[in-house]
Amino acid sequence: MKYLSAIIFSIAIVIAAWFLGNSYVNRANPDGTISVTGAGSENFTSDLIVWEGRFSQMSENLESAYNQLNLDKKTVKDYLIEKGIKEENIVFNSVQTDEQREQKYQNGNYVGSIFKGYQLTQSVKIESNDVELIESVAREITELLNKGVQFNSTPPRYYYTKLADLKIEMISKATEDARVRAEKIAENSGGTLGELKSADMGVFQITGQNSGEDYSWSGAYNTADKRKTASITMRLEYEIE
Repeated sequence: MKYLSAIIFSIAIVIAAWFLGNSYVNRANPDGTISVTGAGSENFTSDLIVWEGRFSQMSENLESAYNQLNLDKKTVKDYLIEKGIKEENIVFNSVQTDEQREQKYQNGNYVGSIFKGYQLTQSVKIESNDVELIESVAREITELLNKGVQFNSTPPRYYYTKLADLKIEMISKATEDARVRAEKIAENSGGTLGELKSADMGVFQITGQNSGEDYSWSGAYNTADKRKTASITMRLEYEIE
């Protein structure tokens, strides 16, 4: 009797496990469906560069500072054109004026400020499809110091003008990858792939090549590297027959 109870108990455990496992499979694949995720990626080189810099002058006389800044502007413009940059690619922004004051303290207490002068700053932005030329000029811009202009520049930013076409290509690759995965899973399970029920696009990512840059849940858009990698995922749901 003792052994019979043990046997019955063992059979009950096996049956319960089967029902639980079957229930899990049904929940994971409701109504005979399968969900797969495919990925597509492509390396590309940026075809548009944006580079910015600024220069400034300071004087106790506002008119004097403005006149000197205009001379610096002409020097900067002439230099850029001489280096081969087209005039239509050079955009000077409006002049920013800041009144400079020195804070004065006496016995640790603030007692007022002394006027030091006006600092006028102007920025310039260059956009061009000649990426290599702008990169070369950006590396040599310290030559303006020899012309009396203290020019401070930011690192170039890189973009791709055919991004819409690239995205369509990535979606196609990711979709095909997902379909192949689904066919393989259906084949291994003894079924065949049925109709496509739904397709959801994942986040479009653009990262620097070999940069080790992390993906972002909201989508990465790298502008620091000239050579980039675009990637996207597609989640497809198929019927299984």
